[in-house]
Amino acid sequence: MFITITLKVGKHKTDIRIDSEQKISVGLEVLRESNKIPQCKMPSYFRSKQGERLVSAYKTFQEENIYDGDVLEAI
Repeated sequence: MFITITLKVGKHKTDIRIDSEQKISVGLEVLRESNKIPQCKMPSYFRSKQGERLVSAYKTFQEENIYDGDVLEAI
């Protein structure tokens, strides 16, 4: 299933549509390669605005219960 979320890394913010069974880190790598987010060290953790909790970049969006409309902010 595809979901639409917002990713915030530093001052960069981008909306993406992504497969919920994909690891968060893989999605970030694709965004970095396409210059949608800065060429910096990839964050290991994000804060989910919808769930108000920390999520790991090494799990899938589905495993971390990330749903449509969520905002993930790098910490």
